[in-house]
Amino acid sequence: MARSNDEVAALLQEYADLLAITGGDRFKARAYEKAVRAVAGYHGDIAGLDIKQLRAIPGVGKSIADKIGEYFEHGSVQAIEEVRARIPAGVRQLMAIPTLGPKKAAQLHHDLGISSIEELVDAIHHERLRDVKGFGPKTEQNILHGVELMQQAGDRVLINVAMDLAEEIVTGLAAVTGCSRCTYAGSLRRFRETIGDIDILAAAENPGPVMKAFRDLDLVGEVIAGGEKKTSIRTTKGLQVDLRVVPPQAWGAALQYFTGSKGHNIRTREMAVHAGLKLSEYGIFDVETGDLIVSETEEEVYRRLGLPWIPPTLREDRGEIEAAQRDELPELVTERDIRGDLHTHTDLTDGVSSLEDMVATAAARGYAYYAVTDHAPNLVMQRMSDDKMLAQREQVRELAARYPKLTLLHGTELNIDADGEVDWGPDFLAGFDLCVASVHSSFTQPREQMTRRLVRACENPYVNIIGHPTARLIGRRPPVDADLDELFRACARTGTALEINSFPDRLDLRDEHILWAKQHGVKFAINSDSHSTTHLAAIRYGVGTAQRGWLTKDDVINTWPLSRLKKFLRKGRA
Repeated sequence: MARSNDEVAALLQEYADLLAITGGDRFKARAYEKAVRAVAGYHGDIAGLDIKQLRAIPGVGKSIADKIGEYFEHGSVQAIEEVRARIPAGVRQLMAIPTLGPKKAAQLHHDLGISSIEELVDAIHHERLRDVKGFGPKTEQNILHGVELMQQAGDRVLINVAMDLAEEIVTGLAAVTGCSRCTYAGSLRRFRETIGDIDILAAAENPGPVMKAFRDLDLVGEVIAGGEKKTSIRTTKGLQVDLRVVPPQAWGAALQYFTGSKGHNIRTREMAVHAGLKLSEYGIFDVETGDLIVSETEEEVYRRLGLPWIPPTLREDRGEIEAAQRDELPELVTERDIRGDLHTHTDLTDGVSSLEDMVATAAARGYAYYAVTDHAPNLVMQRMSDDKMLAQREQVRELAARYPKLTLLHGTELNIDADGEVDWGPDFLAGFDLCVASVHSSFTQPREQMTRRLVRACENPYVNIIGHPTARLIGRRPPVDADLDELFRACARTGTALEINSFPDRLDLRDEHILWAKQHGVKFAINSDSHSTTHLAAIRYGVGTAQRGWLTKDDVINTWPLSRLKKFLRKGRA
């Protein structure tokens, strides 16, 4: 099963939100929010820890550790249940709306008696919110967009949640006697940012043992449908997983078919028809004779259609067929190409792992270079100061001597304020090896103002990378409203890279924006934005997103040799 960390983190986050609603101690709420990051970023499964071990996790004190222990023992926490009971269920539902938040949800319930999403939407349409302090037409528009985001998300989950589950299932089924091959397919193999259900494909002459092993997995909540070729289950967490078992000789055709996308498959089937062939999940057949031509590997299937093998991340019917016909498919960037991570945090600000642990983990990953980029002082809640930053710089230099194969870069993540200014002036910024600059506030500025704000940051000679450029949080916060063409032109003109933030709830820039920005000649940085040693591995999701954006390693600055990277980071400065 997947680790319990995320489940506990969600519970602690809910408690922090409930404290905010009920007017509880804001410092207490902040302590729980810090514990959320600590638990989610912990390297092991906290379900196996006792109270003493829980308290040893940075950011988890005695009271929080006791609540976690109570949850594992009883399945609930009395203190949290008591606060829940004081707040109508509908208000807790309102809290989940992106752009609304717990305090405004409580205000709407107190002032207007709103206790459901339906009542909220109706109140907006009848302009009742405009009598409430702090609410106006712009706020109404943002709330409606937040409701739309929730409805679009539906039962979909972030890619990392689906990936963890899929890899667990594949590992279990691959060990079954008679199972010759097993992998995940569908939108997960294409690295879509959210996943509706998981497709697992296995190859076996006798599907019975594989199907039985699948139904007997501990994670199975219910069997939706069972058969010789396909079984569908719903996990205890509510996610649907479909298993298909095919004969080994049909593996390639089945993998191509069940990977999709629908648009891509329609194109390949049309190509088969025009060649007098039939393409199905069992292979390519001659229409006249019914004879099987090829089926064992994807490469054979594509080759018989007159195409080279097309990487799954490109299979979205966005020009990949035409590019393949012209022999112009890009050689996509891979995780092996990444030489270093250029956006990470430590426990000096909002990370939960120490500088030493983060560097050690980066070295273990085989990176050639690694940047620590803790937050700058304008993000006040992080309590950064000049002295703290300079002290960290000395620590970085001391650590560098212990890792001769790893070049350590001292950087920072600057806050782009409402006018496009950043935290420090030129003299202080000149001391950093690189600077990431990101929007962390004032997300609802008008389009023209937001665009100018981002462009000004690009024009700063010390800003090397625009972090999570649209500031979206998938399913929770919409992207900022900016003229992306103008931003992309500014990045290309000033030599500023755009980040592909690998954190699964960001994946920002997203694939369509990457395709768009590449046309302007923009360069990119695939970063993890790690706040824990466990987060560094999330770079795989940024790479998958970059592949969906058709990027090669030449497009990505942190695949470059250090000498070329350093030249880029100088950004034309004297």
